[in-house]
Amino acid sequence: MSARIALVTARGARDLDEDLPPLVAAFAVQGAHAEVAVWDDPQVDWGGFDVVLLRSAWDYTERIGEFLAWVERTAALTRLLNPPAVVRWNCDKHYLLDLERAGLPIVPSEFVEPGQDPAARLDELLARHGCHELVVKPAVGAGSRDARRHHRDARGEILGHIRPLLAAGRSVLMQPYLPGVDRYGETALVYIGGSFSHAFRKGALLPLGAGATAGLFATEEITARTPAADERAVGERVLAGIPFGDLLYARIDLIRGAQDAPCVLELELAEPSLYFQHGADSARKLARATLARLGEAPARPAAAVV
Repeated sequence: MSARIALVTARGARDLDEDLPPLVAAFAVQGAHAEVAVWDDPQVDWGGFDVVLLRSAWDYTERIGEFLAWVERTAALTRLLNPPAVVRWNCDKHYLLDLERAGLPIVPSEFVEPGQDPAARLDELLARHGCHELVVKPAVGAGSRDARRHHRDARGEILGHIRPLLAAGRSVLMQPYLPGVDRYGETALVYIGGSFSHAFRKGALLPLGAGATAGLFATEEITARTPAADERAVGERVLAGIPFGDLLYARIDLIRGAQDAPCVLELELAEPSLYFQHGADSARKLARATLARLGEAPARPAAAVV
């Protein structure tokens, strides 16, 4: 009997995820049956699948508790990839501090927690980093929802962005806006089965002073890119520093910061768009790597980064 694979999406993303059709076709070439399933659909029998592959559950950010409970239930029934420990860690951008503590280069990141004084934390960020502009976003977020770019002098605007997020019990991430993203964009490095697959460029996304996107995700400008040697080197260091051993897939988004050196903007380990059209045979690579794990015992997480 051929393997059954669930490609997990969200209701609003089912027809928007451009990675799904080529991935369904790639599994078919490998003799497996893949079908798209919505993570919160009560009619889905998750235990009937050999692998449940997280792809575009992009509405989890406002329902994080419900989503993580689903992750745990599903992983108890079948193989979930990437595994629950990875998903829990990667869903909250506090993981950036783990990377920083491990000596890996990240975009400078400061968090405001519910109950803290956002004005004081903003002053600390501006004093520490001397930036002219900053980006404010929820620590649990995807698709640039609730993310905005502000001028440092727009104090009322910034605090008016932060306070409702805190009031909703959400931690807030503040980062200097690095000018390198306007000149060069972001470089997204895609790894499948622990090996580099392909890369692509993401254009600058957040207009200064604009409101947050009203959609499930902000529209991105995606083009092909051959990564530079220093980007590949940082990507390999970061991949080795992720505290969960060999992952089925990973996307590492880099931008150029101080002295034009690449640094991590974010890691995408739970629901990344992989843009298969920019990587020759990449959908088939992911299908093969997924099926290769069917005969393996679930990997035990490595020790946490300290």
